This record gives sequence, C-alpha cells and structure tokens, in this order.
Amino acid sequence: MLEMDDYRTRRFISIAVIIVIMAVAIFGLIFVANLLFFSNGSSPFVKINTHESDLLSTTANREVRANVRGPIVADENFRSYQIDITPSTRTFTVYNGYEDQVSSNESLYNNTPSYTQFVYALDHARLMNANELTGSANNTAGVCATGFLYEFTILNDGKQIKQLWTTSCGNAGGSLGVNFNPVLQLFIVQIPDAQTKITAIWQ
Repeated sequence: MLEMDDYRTRRFISIAVIIVIMAVAIFGLIFVANLLFFSNGSSPFVKINTHESDLLSTTANREVRANVRGPIVADENFRSYQIDITPSTRTFTVYNGYEDQVSSNESLYNNTPSYTQFVYALDHARLMNANELTGSANNTAGVCATGFLYEFTILNDGKQIKQLWTTSCGNAGGSLGVNFNPVLQLFIVQIPDAQTKITAIWQ
C-alpha cells in the first residue's frame, strides 16, 4: 500500500510539473508571437509605442508641434495657428488665409528641464500611442469643413517623424485615438495668455 501511495504521489508531481512547463511554454509562444506580429501596438497583450523615444528625446534638434486649422471658409476669413515647442524655444504663430500668411508670431525662451516635463506629460496623455493612417485615409484636405482640424507632430531637425490628427467633427475619423483636449491644452499653457489670443482669432 505504501508503494502504491508513493507511485500516486510521484505521478501527481510529474503531471503537475508537465502542466507548469506547458503553461510556461504557451505563454512564451504568445509573447514571442506578439513581438513578431504585433509590433505596431495593436495586440491586446503587448503595447509598443515605436515613437516614444522620439517624443521623449530632449536633444537640441527635437521639436513637438500642434497645428489647429479653422473652418473651411473664404480665403480672406480662413485662420489657423501653430504652437512649436523645442528644448530652447516656444513659438506661437497665427496664420491668415490658405497660403499661411503670418498674422502674428511670438517666440519665447525655453529650457531642457521645462521641455522634459512637457514631453513626458504628452507621453502620459498617450499622444503618440496610435498609428499613422496611410493613403487616402490620411488625407486631411477638406475634412471637418465646419469645424476644426487638430494635428500633432514630432520633428527631428525640422523633418516630420510622426503626425497624428483628429477633428472636432465626430464622424471625420482621424488617427490620434485619444481626446485631443488634454493634449492641446498642454501646448496652449506653454504660451502665456495663449488661450485669450486663440479665442480672439475667430471672433
């Protein structure tokens, strides 16, 4: 009887070990498959933001930008504005017309610690977690004609690394994937009294 009990115990332990090994192997295969086939962050198991390092870099040539386009109206009445933030400057520019004639421009000093806090706040707001659209789906010409288009861009040496966009029109699509308001407000508060100036643009 004792030998039978020992046999059952050893068999139980063997089965348990096999189950644990199989579970670890299956988890490992799932993890590797997600790394190989879902590197764009679409997997429910692995979320990879391939441009996070670009966003968080604080080297002198880095820049993040917010561009807001107003409703599609006559050229004389069309307005847009842009906020550019770098480790050394903060710039707020208002444009008139579709040819982007500068109406006003304000350039302020910035520093690396300030820029660091800013880009990490953008990262926490999940600014660049989504993927860019491709082809005609990424064409913003004429979208949300009665509302506003919001574009957010990472640049390196003046060259666009990644751009995501959304609109104030619920059915206009876009690639941003998160509520634009918290992201846009992070840009706006980098420029003193910017909100007052923005409100005046469309009055």
